[in-house]
Amino acid sequence: MPTDASDGFVLTSDPVGSASWQPAGLSLPYSGSVSSAHLVPAFTVTNTYSSGPGGGAIQGVAQGDGVGVYGLGVGEGGGTGIGVYGKADGDGMMGWGVVGRSDVVGGGVGVYGFGSMLAGSFDGDVDVLGTLWKGGGGFKIDHPLDPENQHLYHSFVESPDMMNVYNGNVVLDDAGEALVELPDWFEALNRDFRYQLTCIGGFAPIYIAEKISGNAFTIAGGEPGMEVSWQVTGVRQDAFAENHRIPVEEDKPDDQRGKYLHPEDHGKPETLGVGYETRRRLSEMSGSWRDE
Repeated sequence: MPTDASDGFVLTSDPVGSASWQPAGLSLPYSGSVSSAHLVPAFTVTNTYSSGPGGGAIQGVAQGDGVGVYGLGVGEGGGTGIGVYGKADGDGMMGWGVVGRSDVVGGGVGVYGFGSMLAGSFDGDVDVLGTLWKGGGGFKIDHPLDPENQHLYHSFVESPDMMNVYNGNVVLDDAGEALVELPDWFEALNRDFRYQLTCIGGFAPIYIAEKISGNAFTIAGGEPGMEVSWQVTGVRQDAFAENHRIPVEEDKPDDQRGKYLHPEDHGKPETLGVGYETRRRLSEMSGSWRDE
């Protein structure tokens, strides 16, 4: 590849795949403009190699505190701006529209997002292989009683343990007892069991006659035909849980001391937020590019 940064070059290839760099007749840095119709790109580069893992069509490299590729979408006149659009197509086994990766030793982040309304929005299922950290969470759905005009929210049930919750109802037999059978994976997944029992339609001194063993437990002490509501909790003991226990308390790292995850909730200025400097730096960089 040519090393003279004063000239612009294009890579051309002959039918057998032998490539060479040729002068493009432009100087770097280069800036231009074009008016193109909706969804018609102003600039296209195609990598036609299809015999195996191929190289990229465009590569951006920035040394130091720079950005390799910058995309700016200006949504003017009521339009929607998209800074970078990624799409995977074809008949392959798998495709990713956008891939983010960071190999920074000191703490790399594959994808970082922040926005005036949302940092990210996903239209579809999301698969997380690691641990998800959040300030809060819950579900948001169309309200069952007024789906056209209202939303309904519920918060997650939180615990300092990696706890699972199971429950159900059972009817006692002629001896005032019931065997509650659990899934065959129950004891493989859980340990440290806790029990709760509630009589329905009457009172009886019901109790756990036999604790969980063989993925089942026994309730006794009730009246024949009585319905009992039960709840059992267990702490996960699968391989992932055992190797990734959630710390209940921990000291903040040195670079976050004196800063807050949510400074506004503590009556502090946003400048004391953990991510403030990162957002400020990225905003300044994008602002300077747009001004240019």
